[in-house]
Amino acid sequence: MMKNTVNKMPPSVTQQRGARKLGRPRLLILGCGDVGMRLLPLLGSNFRVFAVTSQPERCAALRAAGAVPIVADLDRPHSLRRLAGLAQTIVHLAPPQPDGAQDRRSRNLVAILPEQAKLVYISTSGVYGDCGGARFDETRSVNPQNPRARRRVDAEQVLRNWARRSNSRMCILRVPGIYAAGRLPLERLRKGTPALTAQDDVHTNHIHADDLARIIVAALFKAQPCRVYHAVDDSDMKMGDYFDAVADAFGLPHPARQPRAVLQTQVSPMLLSFMAESRRLSNRRIKNELGFRLHYTDVQAALAEITANK
Repeated sequence: MMKNTVNKMPPSVTQQRGARKLGRPRLLILGCGDVGMRLLPLLGSNFRVFAVTSQPERCAALRAAGAVPIVADLDRPHSLRRLAGLAQTIVHLAPPQPDGAQDRRSRNLVAILPEQAKLVYISTSGVYGDCGGARFDETRSVNPQNPRARRRVDAEQVLRNWARRSNSRMCILRVPGIYAAGRLPLERLRKGTPALTAQDDVHTNHIHADDLARIIVAALFKAQPCRVYHAVDDSDMKMGDYFDAVADAFGLPHPARQPRAVLQTQVSPMLLSFMAESRRLSNRRIKNELGFRLHYTDVQAALAEITANK
């Protein structure tokens, strides 16, 4: 009787490919700056991570952090061809380009994204415009009031349309002011840049960079399709009070307070645009749907930890 030699045969190409598929799935990060670098250690055990950079000199740092670096540029569509089909899971941290009415970068990206993918897009709370200090959840309509915010709204719509067209799962994280030990307005305080008087001041929203990285991970696994989430902590404070809290934590003088009419002549147009929008974002959805628990519940708690570790 002939012996069965099937099990002794070398694996076929198809079998080898199947074995590779049993390994860690691939994840692609676009815009791997400070938040992306904080995200990398949280992903390593679940994904093989590829990080796109337009700066070849950053490749060594990305590789040391556990990512496979790829040099490409969202402003140069031909450089993105090598990304086509590379990963089914994508984290899009890159902002729109700094000019124009539309986000060309997201348009270039969706041209090479695979079907049936999963994508988390990090947008901005600026899409709501000025809300007069109102507190609201993710059901509020967008109302962008400057070109930067209008490009973000355009990017969100481009990515939503791609997700529907390609049968993919996409969610949007709308992010307010990001802070961390290295992302505090210390230089502004040292320069003595003034803040608004209490009657003119605006409500601001905050999230620690480490918590934002953790929210992205939660969204990758738990977000509902085409769902918007506010990536925001529990802080409830005005902008001037935020500057005062940082000043107190680092032993710096409080900024002088000026009426809006006076401040318009003393700060940059971009800073003035932030001082013209007041809103308070609810974070119940990240807590209830993503099961997320903040490590840094508010700015004061974070500042206490930051200064304790100085």
